[in-house]
Amino acid sequence: MTRSSKSEVLRAHCAAIAEEETILREGGGKAGHERQRKWGRLPVRERLNQLLDKDSPFFEVGLWAAYKMYEQWGKIPAAGVVTGIGNVEGVPCMIVANDATVKAGAFFPATTKKVIRAQRIAFECALPLIYLVDSAGVFLPMQDEIFPDEDDFGRIFRNNSVISAAGVPQFAAIMGNCVAGGAYLPVLCDKILMTQGSGLYLAGPSLVKAAIGQIVDAEELGGAKMHSEISGTVDFFEKDDPSCLKRLRSLVALLSEASGRAARPPGAPSSKSSKPAKNPESVYDLISFDGRKNYDVRDLLATIVDEGSMDEYKADYGKTLVTAYARINGRSVGIVANQRVQVRTKKEGIQMGGVIYSDSADKAARFVMDCNQTNLPIIFFQDVSGFMVGLDAEESGIIRSGAKLVNAVSNSVVPKITVIVGGSFGAGNYALCGKAYDPRFIVAWPNARYAVMGAAQASDTVFSILAKARERGDKKASPEELEELRAKVKQSYEEQTDIRYGAARGWVDAIIQPDETRDVLIRLLGFVSRPMPKAHFHTGVIQT
Repeated sequence: MTRSSKSEVLRAHCAAIAEEETILREGGGKAGHERQRKWGRLPVRERLNQLLDKDSPFFEVGLWAAYKMYEQWGKIPAAGVVTGIGNVEGVPCMIVANDATVKAGAFFPATTKKVIRAQRIAFECALPLIYLVDSAGVFLPMQDEIFPDEDDFGRIFRNNSVISAAGVPQFAAIMGNCVAGGAYLPVLCDKILMTQGSGLYLAGPSLVKAAIGQIVDAEELGGAKMHSEISGTVDFFEKDDPSCLKRLRSLVALLSEASGRAARPPGAPSSKSSKPAKNPESVYDLISFDGRKNYDVRDLLATIVDEGSMDEYKADYGKTLVTAYARINGRSVGIVANQRVQVRTKKEGIQMGGVIYSDSADKAARFVMDCNQTNLPIIFFQDVSGFMVGLDAEESGIIRSGAKLVNAVSNSVVPKITVIVGGSFGAGNYALCGKAYDPRFIVAWPNARYAVMGAAQASDTVFSILAKARERGDKKASPEELEELRAKVKQSYEEQTDIRYGAARGWVDAIIQPDETRDVLIRLLGFVSRPMPKAHFHTGVIQT
Protein backbone atom coordinates (compact mmCIF):
# COMPACT_ATOMS: atom_id res chain seq x y z
CA MET A 1 0.00 0.00 0.00
CA THR A 2 1.38 3.37 -1.00
CA ARG A 3 1.86 6.26 1.37
CA SER A 4 -0.99 8.08 -0.40
CA SER A 5 -3.40 5.17 -0.01
CA LYS A 6 -2.45 4.75 3.65
CA SER A 7 -3.20 8.41 4.14
CA GLU A 8 -6.59 8.01 2.53
CA VAL A 9 -7.41 5.04 4.78
CA LEU A 10 -6.55 7.10 7.84
CA ARG A 11 -8.58 10.06 6.60
CA ALA A 12 -11.55 7.81 5.94
CA HIS A 13 -11.32 6.27 9.39
CA CYS A 14 -11.09 9.70 11.01
CA ALA A 15 -14.10 10.86 9.02
CA ALA A 16 -16.05 7.78 10.10
CA ILE A 17 -15.21 8.46 13.74
CA ALA A 18 -16.30 12.10 13.35
CA GLU A 19 -19.56 10.96 11.77
CA GLU A 20 -20.22 8.56 14.63
CA GLU A 21 -19.57 11.35 17.11
CA THR A 22 -22.15 13.48 15.33
CA ILE A 23 -24.66 10.69 15.81
CA LEU A 24 -23.70 10.29 19.50
CA ARG A 25 -24.35 14.01 20.04
CA GLU A 26 -27.92 13.54 18.83
CA GLY A 27 -28.67 11.55 21.98
CA GLY A 28 -32.07 9.90 21.81
CA GLY A 29 -32.70 11.29 18.35
CA LYS A 30 -35.70 13.07 16.90
CA ALA A 31 -38.30 11.24 19.00
CA GLY A 32 -36.49 12.09 22.23
CA HIS A 33 -36.14 15.73 21.23
CA GLU A 34 -39.83 15.96 20.42
CA ARG A 35 -40.66 14.45 23.79
CA GLN A 36 -38.58 17.14 25.53
CA ARG A 37 -40.33 19.91 23.61
CA LYS A 38 -43.70 18.40 24.47
CA TRP A 39 -42.80 18.94 28.13
CA GLY A 40 -41.74 22.50 27.34
CA ARG A 41 -38.06 21.65 27.82
CA LEU A 42 -35.00 22.06 25.62
CA PRO A 43 -32.82 19.14 24.49
CA VAL A 44 -29.51 19.06 26.36
CA ARG A 45 -27.32 20.40 23.52
CA GLU A 46 -29.64 23.38 23.06
CA ARG A 47 -29.38 24.05 26.77
CA LEU A 48 -25.61 24.12 26.43
CA ASN A 49 -25.82 26.50 23.49
CA GLN A 50 -27.76 28.99 25.63
CA LEU A 51 -25.59 28.51 28.70
CA LEU A 52 -22.12 28.74 27.17
CA ASP A 53 -20.49 31.87 25.75
CA LYS A 54 -21.04 32.31 22.04
CA ASP A 55 -18.18 31.14 19.79
CA SER A 56 -16.41 29.64 22.83
CA PRO A 57 -15.04 26.09 22.31
CA PHE A 58 -16.51 23.24 24.36
CA PHE A 59 -14.08 20.51 25.36
CA GLU A 60 -16.31 17.47 25.71
CA VAL A 61 -15.27 14.69 28.06
CA GLY A 62 -16.51 11.09 27.74
CA LEU A 63 -18.55 11.35 24.54
CA TRP A 64 -17.91 7.64 23.87
CA ALA A 65 -18.97 6.51 27.36
CA ALA A 66 -21.24 3.40 27.32
CA TYR A 67 -20.55 2.79 23.61
CA LYS A 68 -21.93 -0.68 22.81
CA MET A 69 -21.86 -1.59 26.51
CA TYR A 70 -25.54 -2.15 27.25
CA GLU A 71 -26.96 -3.36 23.95
CA GLN A 72 -29.50 -5.59 25.72
CA TRP A 73 -31.15 -2.34 26.85
CA GLY A 74 -30.70 -0.51 23.56
CA LYS A 75 -28.37 2.31 22.64
CA ILE A 76 -27.16 4.57 25.46
CA PRO A 77 -25.35 7.37 23.56
CA ALA A 78 -22.77 9.22 25.71
CA ALA A 79 -24.12 7.31 28.74
CA GLY A 80 -27.08 9.70 28.82
CA VAL A 81 -25.08 12.64 30.18
CA VAL A 82 -23.00 15.39 28.57
CA THR A 83 -19.85 16.46 30.40
CA GLY A 84 -17.20 18.92 29.35
CA ILE A 85 -15.51 22.26 29.91
CA GLY A 86 -16.78 25.50 28.41
CA ASN A 87 -16.78 29.21 29.20
CA VAL A 88 -19.68 30.89 30.99
CA GLU A 89 -19.23 34.67 31.30
CA GLY A 90 -15.57 34.10 30.53
CA VAL A 91 -15.16 31.54 33.34
CA PRO A 92 -14.10 27.98 32.37
CA CYS A 93 -16.70 25.70 33.97
CA MET A 94 -17.19 21.94 34.09
CA ILE A 95 -20.68 21.15 32.82
CA VAL A 96 -22.55 17.97 33.81
CA ALA A 97 -25.86 17.85 31.92
CA ASN A 98 -28.27 14.91 31.89
CA ASP A 99 -29.67 13.98 28.49
CA ALA A 100 -33.31 13.12 29.16
CA THR A 101 -33.75 11.88 25.59
CA VAL A 102 -31.69 8.82 26.56
CA LYS A 103 -33.68 6.52 28.88
CA ALA A 104 -35.13 9.62 30.62
CA GLY A 105 -31.62 10.53 31.75
CA ALA A 106 -31.35 7.42 33.95
CA PHE A 107 -27.96 6.48 35.42
CA PHE A 108 -26.16 3.43 34.05
CA PRO A 109 -22.82 2.27 35.53
CA ALA A 110 -20.94 4.20 32.83
CA THR A 111 -23.02 7.31 33.59
CA THR A 112 -21.90 7.26 37.19
CA LYS A 113 -18.24 6.83 36.29
CA LYS A 114 -18.47 9.63 33.74
CA VAL A 115 -19.94 12.06 36.28
CA ILE A 116 -17.34 11.10 38.90
CA ARG A 117 -14.58 11.68 36.33
CA ALA A 118 -15.99 15.14 35.56
CA GLN A 119 -16.09 15.96 39.27
CA ARG A 120 -12.48 14.87 39.72
CA ILE A 121 -11.29 17.04 36.83
CA ALA A 122 -13.22 20.01 38.21
CA PHE A 123 -11.79 19.48 41.69
CA GLU A 124 -8.18 19.12 40.55
CA CYS A 125 -8.42 22.12 38.19
CA ALA A 126 -10.56 24.26 40.55
CA LEU A 127 -13.26 24.62 37.89
CA PRO A 128 -16.75 25.75 38.92
CA LEU A 129 -19.26 22.96 38.36
CA ILE A 130 -22.65 23.45 36.71
CA TYR A 131 -25.13 20.57 36.86
CA LEU A 132 -28.15 20.64 34.53
CA VAL A 133 -30.30 18.02 36.23
CA ASP A 134 -32.92 16.11 34.24
CA SER A 135 -32.77 12.47 35.29
CA ALA A 136 -35.07 9.64 36.34
CA GLY A 137 -32.35 8.40 38.73
CA VAL A 138 -30.76 4.96 38.86
CA PHE A 139 -31.57 2.55 36.02
CA LEU A 140 -33.25 0.00 38.26
CA PRO A 141 -32.58 -3.21 36.24
CA MET A 142 -28.86 -2.58 36.83
CA GLN A 143 -29.06 -1.16 40.35
CA ASP A 144 -26.60 -3.71 41.72
CA GLU A 145 -23.91 -2.27 39.44
CA ILE A 146 -24.78 1.38 40.12
CA PHE A 147 -25.82 1.73 43.73
CA PRO A 148 -23.56 0.21 46.38
CA ASP A 149 -19.81 0.40 45.73
CA GLU A 150 -17.25 3.08 46.56
CA ASP A 151 -17.06 4.26 42.95
CA ASP A 152 -20.81 4.08 42.34
CA PHE A 153 -23.76 6.46 42.63
CA GLY A 154 -23.18 7.50 46.24
CA ARG A 155 -19.66 8.69 45.43
CA ILE A 156 -21.17 11.56 43.42
CA PHE A 157 -22.78 13.05 46.54
CA ARG A 158 -19.66 12.46 48.60
CA ASN A 159 -17.76 14.40 45.94
CA ASN A 160 -20.34 17.20 46.05
CA SER A 161 -19.61 17.63 49.74
CA VAL A 162 -15.81 17.50 49.41
CA ILE A 163 -15.81 19.91 46.47
CA SER A 164 -17.99 22.33 48.43
CA ALA A 165 -15.70 22.14 51.45
CA ALA A 166 -12.76 22.98 49.16
CA GLY A 167 -14.50 26.18 48.09
CA VAL A 168 -15.06 25.20 44.45
CA PRO A 169 -18.41 26.73 43.35
CA GLN A 170 -21.21 24.34 42.39
CA PHE A 171 -24.46 25.37 40.71
CA ALA A 172 -27.39 23.01 40.11
CA ALA A 173 -30.35 23.69 37.84
CA ILE A 174 -33.23 21.23 38.11
CA MET A 175 -34.78 21.28 34.64
CA GLY A 176 -36.89 18.13 34.68
CA ASN A 177 -36.91 15.06 36.93
CA CYS A 178 -34.72 14.79 40.01
CA VAL A 179 -35.83 11.85 42.12
CA ALA A 180 -34.81 9.42 44.83
CA GLY A 181 -31.13 9.53 45.87
CA GLY A 182 -30.37 11.82 42.95
CA ALA A 183 -32.24 14.59 44.79
CA TYR A 184 -29.22 15.02 47.06
CA LEU A 185 -26.97 16.27 44.24
CA PRO A 186 -28.57 19.72 43.79
CA VAL A 187 -29.16 20.21 47.50
CA LEU A 188 -25.45 19.66 48.16
CA CYS A 189 -24.57 22.47 45.73
CA ASP A 190 -24.07 26.15 46.53
CA LYS A 191 -27.02 27.46 44.52
CA ILE A 192 -30.15 25.64 43.34
CA LEU A 193 -32.39 26.72 40.47
CA MET A 194 -35.58 24.93 39.46
CA THR A 195 -37.94 25.36 36.52
CA GLN A 196 -41.70 25.22 36.66
CA GLY A 197 -42.95 21.73 35.88
CA SER A 198 -39.84 20.03 37.25
CA GLY A 199 -39.91 17.60 40.17
CA LEU A 200 -37.62 17.18 43.18
CA TYR A 201 -38.50 14.43 45.65
CA LEU A 202 -37.07 11.40 47.39
CA ALA A 203 -40.03 9.34 46.21
CA GLY A 204 -42.52 10.09 43.45
CA PRO A 205 -46.30 10.04 43.86
CA SER A 206 -46.64 6.33 42.96
CA LEU A 207 -43.99 5.23 45.44
CA VAL A 208 -45.42 7.46 48.16
CA LYS A 209 -48.83 5.88 47.66
CA ALA A 210 -47.34 2.40 47.79
CA ALA A 211 -45.17 3.14 50.83
CA ILE A 212 -47.48 5.12 53.09
CA GLY A 213 -50.84 5.20 51.30
CA GLN A 214 -50.76 8.95 50.77
CA ILE A 215 -52.25 10.28 47.54
CA VAL A 216 -50.52 13.44 46.33
CA ASP A 217 -49.80 14.93 42.92
CA ALA A 218 -46.26 15.58 41.68
CA GLU A 219 -46.44 19.38 41.89
CA GLU A 220 -47.70 19.36 45.48
CA LEU A 221 -45.17 16.72 46.49
CA GLY A 222 -42.04 18.22 44.96
CA GLY A 223 -42.78 20.95 42.44
CA ALA A 224 -40.78 24.15 41.98
CA LYS A 225 -43.42 26.31 43.66
CA MET A 226 -43.54 24.07 46.72
CA HIS A 227 -39.77 24.04 47.10
CA SER A 228 -39.42 27.79 46.58
CA GLU A 229 -42.33 28.86 48.82
CA ILE A 230 -42.76 26.16 51.48
CA SER A 231 -39.71 23.91 51.93
CA GLY A 232 -37.24 26.68 51.03
CA THR A 233 -35.02 24.13 49.29
CA VAL A 234 -34.83 25.99 45.98
CA ASP A 235 -32.98 29.31 45.77
CA PHE A 236 -34.30 30.50 42.40
CA PHE A 237 -37.68 29.65 40.86
CA GLU A 238 -37.56 29.93 37.06
CA LYS A 239 -40.50 29.80 34.64
CA ASP A 240 -38.71 27.88 31.87
CA ASP A 241 -35.37 26.66 30.50
CA PRO A 242 -34.26 29.96 28.85
CA SER A 243 -34.98 31.90 32.06
CA CYS A 244 -33.08 29.33 34.12
CA LEU A 245 -30.04 29.34 31.85
CA LYS A 246 -29.98 33.14 31.78
CA ARG A 247 -30.01 33.16 35.60
CA LEU A 248 -27.17 30.64 35.70
CA ARG A 249 -25.05 32.93 33.53
CA SER A 250 -25.88 35.84 35.82
CA LEU A 251 -24.83 33.88 38.91
CA VAL A 252 -21.55 32.71 37.36
CA ALA A 253 -20.89 36.35 36.41
CA LEU A 254 -20.69 37.12 40.15
CA LEU A 255 -17.54 35.01 40.49
CA SER A 256 -14.36 37.04 40.82
CA GLU A 257 -12.79 35.62 37.67
CA ALA A 258 -15.84 36.28 35.45
CA SER A 259 -15.30 38.25 32.25
CA GLY A 260 -11.62 38.88 32.91
CA ARG A 261 -12.07 40.38 36.39
CA ALA A 262 -9.20 38.22 37.61
CA ALA A 263 -6.85 40.58 35.81
CA ARG A 264 -8.06 43.48 37.98
CA PRO A 265 -7.65 43.97 41.73
CA PRO A 266 -10.14 41.91 43.78
CA GLY A 267 -13.51 43.63 43.87
CA ALA A 268 -12.54 46.24 41.28
CA PRO A 269 -15.48 47.51 39.20
CA SER A 270 -16.05 46.47 35.62
CA SER A 271 -15.51 48.90 32.78
CA LYS A 272 -19.26 49.00 32.07
CA SER A 273 -21.08 52.17 33.08
CA SER A 274 -23.56 51.67 35.89
CA LYS A 275 -26.36 53.60 37.54
CA PRO A 276 -29.21 52.76 39.92
CA ALA A 277 -32.72 52.17 38.63
CA LYS A 278 -34.17 54.93 40.83
CA ASN A 279 -33.03 58.41 41.77
CA PRO A 280 -31.31 58.27 45.21
CA GLU A 281 -33.39 61.31 46.24
CA SER A 282 -36.51 59.12 46.16
CA VAL A 283 -35.56 57.53 49.49
CA TYR A 284 -36.94 60.62 51.26
CA ASP A 285 -40.42 59.76 49.95
CA LEU A 286 -39.96 56.11 50.87
CA ILE A 287 -39.07 56.24 54.56
CA SER A 288 -40.53 58.31 57.39
CA PHE A 289 -38.56 59.92 60.20
CA ASP A 290 -40.51 58.10 62.94
CA GLY A 291 -39.96 54.71 61.27
CA ARG A 292 -43.67 53.88 61.18
CA LYS A 293 -44.13 54.04 57.42
CA ASN A 294 -44.04 50.70 55.66
CA TYR A 295 -41.96 50.39 52.51
CA ASP A 296 -40.69 47.70 50.16
CA VAL A 297 -36.95 47.45 50.73
CA ARG A 298 -36.49 46.54 47.07
CA ASP A 299 -37.45 50.15 46.27
CA LEU A 300 -34.70 51.32 48.62
CA LEU A 301 -32.16 48.96 47.05
CA ALA A 302 -33.16 50.25 43.60
CA THR A 303 -31.64 53.61 44.57
CA ILE A 304 -28.32 51.97 45.48
CA VAL A 305 -27.50 48.94 43.31
CA ASP A 306 -26.77 48.95 39.59
CA GLU A 307 -29.89 48.82 37.46
CA GLY A 308 -30.81 45.30 36.38
CA SER A 309 -28.07 43.68 38.46
CA MET A 310 -30.09 42.19 41.31
CA ASP A 311 -30.67 38.42 41.55
CA GLU A 312 -32.88 37.79 44.57
CA TYR A 313 -32.08 34.60 46.50
CA LYS A 314 -35.02 32.51 47.80
CA ALA A 315 -37.38 35.37 46.91
CA ASP A 316 -40.52 33.42 47.89
CA TYR A 317 -39.22 32.06 51.21
CA GLY A 318 -38.37 33.83 54.47
CA LYS A 319 -39.81 37.03 53.03
CA THR A 320 -39.16 39.40 55.96
CA LEU A 321 -35.50 39.41 54.97
CA VAL A 322 -34.49 40.15 51.38
CA THR A 323 -31.28 38.43 50.32
CA ALA A 324 -29.81 39.17 46.91
CA TYR A 325 -26.73 39.21 44.74
CA ALA A 326 -26.17 42.56 43.05
CA ARG A 327 -23.56 45.01 41.79
CA ILE A 328 -22.70 48.49 43.00
CA ASN A 329 -20.73 50.41 40.40
CA GLY A 330 -19.83 47.07 38.85
CA ARG A 331 -18.66 45.44 42.09
CA SER A 332 -20.38 42.17 42.97
CA VAL A 333 -21.90 42.08 46.47
CA GLY A 334 -24.30 40.11 48.61
CA ILE A 335 -27.14 41.99 50.30
CA VAL A 336 -29.16 41.17 53.43
CA ALA A 337 -31.94 43.68 54.10
CA ASN A 338 -35.00 43.90 56.33
CA GLN A 339 -38.30 43.93 54.46
CA ARG A 340 -40.60 46.53 55.99
CA VAL A 341 -43.92 45.60 54.37
CA GLN A 342 -46.23 42.96 55.74
CA VAL A 343 -45.83 39.72 53.80
CA ARG A 344 -47.82 36.53 53.35
CA THR A 345 -46.14 33.13 53.17
CA LYS A 346 -47.60 29.79 52.13
CA LYS A 347 -46.40 28.08 55.30
CA GLU A 348 -46.61 30.71 58.06
CA GLY A 349 -49.33 33.07 56.79
CA ILE A 350 -49.04 36.79 57.59
CA GLN A 351 -45.64 38.02 58.84
CA MET A 352 -44.84 41.52 60.08
CA GLY A 353 -42.30 43.67 58.31
CA GLY A 354 -39.05 44.40 60.11
CA VAL A 355 -39.30 41.22 62.20
CA ILE A 356 -36.98 38.22 61.77
CA TYR A 357 -38.84 34.89 61.71
CA SER A 358 -37.36 31.39 61.72
CA ASP A 359 -37.60 30.95 57.97
CA SER A 360 -35.98 34.31 57.22
CA ALA A 361 -33.17 33.64 59.71
CA ASP A 362 -32.50 30.23 58.13
CA LYS A 363 -32.45 31.80 54.67
CA ALA A 364 -30.09 34.59 55.66
CA ALA A 365 -27.70 32.18 57.40
CA ARG A 366 -27.50 30.05 54.25
CA PHE A 367 -26.99 33.18 52.14
CA VAL A 368 -24.13 34.44 54.33
CA MET A 369 -22.44 31.05 54.01
CA ASP A 370 -22.80 31.16 50.24
CA CYS A 371 -21.28 34.66 50.03
CA ASN A 372 -18.29 33.31 51.93
CA GLN A 373 -18.10 30.37 49.54
CA THR A 374 -17.84 32.71 46.54
CA ASN A 375 -15.89 35.46 48.34
CA LEU A 376 -18.53 38.18 47.98
CA PRO A 377 -18.59 41.21 50.34
CA ILE A 378 -21.87 41.43 52.25
CA ILE A 379 -23.83 44.63 52.85
CA PHE A 380 -26.44 44.54 55.63
CA PHE A 381 -29.29 47.07 55.54
CA GLN A 382 -30.81 47.20 59.01
CA ASP A 383 -34.33 48.36 59.80
CA VAL A 384 -35.14 45.67 62.31
CA SER A 385 -37.52 45.44 65.26
CA GLY A 386 -36.01 42.15 66.43
CA PHE A 387 -36.82 38.45 66.30
CA MET A 388 -40.39 37.19 66.44
CA VAL A 389 -41.62 36.22 69.91
CA GLY A 390 -44.52 34.17 71.24
CA LEU A 391 -45.63 30.56 71.39
CA ASP A 392 -45.69 29.93 67.64
CA ALA A 393 -42.26 31.49 67.23
CA GLU A 394 -40.74 29.41 70.02
CA GLU A 395 -42.27 26.22 68.63
CA SER A 396 -40.84 27.06 65.20
CA GLY A 397 -37.34 27.06 66.70
CA ILE A 398 -36.72 30.81 66.54
CA ILE A 399 -33.85 30.60 69.03
CA ARG A 400 -32.15 27.84 67.03
CA SER A 401 -32.62 29.69 63.75
CA GLY A 402 -31.42 32.96 65.25
CA ALA A 403 -28.34 31.24 66.65
CA LYS A 404 -27.65 29.77 63.21
CA LEU A 405 -27.68 33.26 61.67
CA VAL A 406 -25.54 34.75 64.45
CA ASN A 407 -23.06 31.88 64.03
CA ALA A 408 -22.82 32.41 60.27
CA VAL A 409 -22.30 36.16 60.63
CA SER A 410 -19.77 35.68 63.44
CA ASN A 411 -17.63 33.31 61.39
CA SER A 412 -17.97 35.16 58.09
CA VAL A 413 -14.55 36.04 56.69
CA VAL A 414 -15.60 38.20 53.73
CA PRO A 415 -15.74 41.99 54.18
CA LYS A 416 -18.97 43.16 55.82
CA ILE A 417 -20.52 46.63 55.71
CA THR A 418 -23.58 47.57 57.77
CA VAL A 419 -25.97 50.41 56.95
CA ILE A 420 -28.61 51.28 59.56
CA VAL A 421 -31.48 52.89 57.67
CA GLY A 422 -34.08 52.78 60.45
CA GLY A 423 -34.43 50.83 63.68
CA SER A 424 -31.71 48.55 65.00
CA PHE A 425 -33.22 46.85 68.02
CA GLY A 426 -32.40 43.85 70.18
CA ALA A 427 -30.86 40.69 68.81
CA GLY A 428 -31.74 41.89 65.32
CA ASN A 429 -28.79 44.26 65.66
CA TYR A 430 -26.53 41.30 66.41
CA ALA A 431 -27.83 38.94 63.72
CA LEU A 432 -27.53 41.57 60.99
CA CYS A 433 -23.92 42.44 61.78
CA GLY A 434 -24.02 45.09 64.48
CA LYS A 435 -20.82 46.62 65.84
CA ALA A 436 -19.97 43.52 67.91
CA TYR A 437 -19.78 41.38 64.75
CA ASP A 438 -16.83 43.10 63.09
CA PRO A 439 -18.25 44.97 60.13
CA ARG A 440 -15.38 46.69 58.32
CA PHE A 441 -17.57 49.79 58.34
CA ILE A 442 -20.88 50.58 60.04
CA VAL A 443 -22.79 53.71 59.03
CA ALA A 444 -26.27 55.05 59.78
CA TRP A 445 -28.85 57.43 58.41
CA PRO A 446 -29.84 60.45 60.57
CA ASN A 447 -33.23 58.85 61.37
CA ALA A 448 -31.66 55.61 62.67
CA ARG A 449 -32.51 54.28 66.13
CA TYR A 450 -30.27 51.98 68.17
CA ALA A 451 -31.28 50.15 71.41
CA VAL A 452 -32.11 46.84 73.01
CA MET A 453 -35.79 47.61 72.33
CA GLY A 454 -37.97 50.52 71.26
CA ALA A 455 -38.84 53.29 73.72
CA ALA A 456 -42.54 52.34 73.85
CA GLN A 457 -41.79 48.67 74.57
CA ALA A 458 -39.17 49.58 77.18
CA SER A 459 -41.46 51.96 79.08
CA ASP A 460 -44.33 49.43 78.97
CA THR A 461 -42.03 46.67 80.25
CA VAL A 462 -40.78 48.77 83.17
CA PHE A 463 -44.33 49.83 83.99
CA SER A 464 -45.46 46.19 84.01
CA ILE A 465 -42.66 45.17 86.39
CA LEU A 466 -43.33 48.00 88.82
CA ALA A 467 -47.07 47.53 88.68
CA LYS A 468 -46.64 43.86 89.70
CA ALA A 469 -44.34 44.91 92.51
CA ARG A 470 -47.03 47.31 93.75
CA GLU A 471 -49.59 44.52 93.72
CA ARG A 472 -47.28 42.32 95.81
CA GLY A 473 -46.84 45.12 98.31
CA ASP A 474 -43.06 45.34 97.80
CA LYS A 475 -43.38 49.01 97.04
CA LYS A 476 -46.43 51.16 97.21
CA ALA A 477 -46.80 53.54 94.29
CA SER A 478 -49.78 55.44 93.01
CA PRO A 479 -50.92 55.12 89.41
CA GLU A 480 -49.80 58.69 88.84
CA GLU A 481 -46.28 57.88 90.04
CA LEU A 482 -46.11 54.83 87.79
CA GLU A 483 -47.24 56.83 84.77
CA GLU A 484 -44.68 59.53 85.58
CA LEU A 485 -41.97 56.88 85.81
CA ARG A 486 -43.06 55.37 82.49
CA ALA A 487 -42.86 58.77 80.82
CA LYS A 488 -39.34 59.31 82.23
CA VAL A 489 -38.17 55.90 81.05
CA LYS A 490 -39.59 56.58 77.60
CA GLN A 491 -37.92 60.00 77.39
CA SER A 492 -34.59 58.54 78.49
CA TYR A 493 -34.87 55.73 75.93
CA GLU A 494 -35.72 58.16 73.17
CA GLU A 495 -32.62 60.18 73.99
CA GLN A 496 -30.44 57.07 74.01
CA THR A 497 -31.84 55.67 70.79
CA ASP A 498 -31.03 58.87 68.86
CA ILE A 499 -28.24 57.88 66.49
CA ARG A 500 -26.12 60.83 67.66
CA TYR A 501 -25.98 59.16 71.06
CA GLY A 502 -24.59 55.99 69.45
CA ALA A 503 -22.22 57.90 67.16
CA ALA A 504 -20.78 59.77 70.16
CA ARG A 505 -19.91 56.44 71.73
CA GLY A 506 -18.39 54.93 68.57
CA TRP A 507 -21.25 52.54 67.86
CA VAL A 508 -21.29 53.75 64.26
CA ASP A 509 -18.44 55.09 62.16
CA ALA A 510 -20.41 57.84 60.47
CA ILE A 511 -23.87 59.31 59.98
CA ILE A 512 -24.49 59.59 56.25
CA GLN A 513 -27.17 61.30 54.17
CA PRO A 514 -29.68 58.78 52.75
CA ASP A 515 -29.31 60.03 49.16
CA GLU A 516 -25.52 59.60 49.38
CA THR A 517 -25.64 55.93 50.41
CA ARG A 518 -24.65 54.58 46.99
CA ASP A 519 -21.69 56.96 46.68
CA VAL A 520 -20.52 56.11 50.20
CA LEU A 521 -20.77 52.38 49.53
CA ILE A 522 -18.81 52.70 46.29
CA ARG A 523 -15.94 54.26 48.27
CA LEU A 524 -16.18 51.77 51.14
CA LEU A 525 -16.24 48.78 48.78
CA GLY A 526 -13.03 50.09 47.27
CA PHE A 527 -11.45 50.16 50.71
CA VAL A 528 -12.61 46.72 51.88
CA SER A 529 -11.60 45.06 48.60
CA ARG A 530 -7.94 45.82 49.16
CA PRO A 531 -5.98 42.70 50.20
CA MET A 532 -5.31 42.43 53.91
CA PRO A 533 -1.64 42.63 54.92
CA LYS A 534 0.05 39.34 55.73
CA ALA A 535 1.96 39.47 58.97
CA HIS A 536 5.58 38.43 59.00
CA PHE A 537 8.20 38.66 61.72
CA HIS A 538 10.78 41.42 61.59
CA THR A 539 12.19 43.74 64.21
CA GLY A 540 13.84 46.59 62.37
CA VAL A 541 17.15 47.87 63.72
CA ILE A 542 18.16 46.62 67.18
CA GLN A 543 21.28 47.98 68.86
CA THR A 544 23.50 45.30 70.36
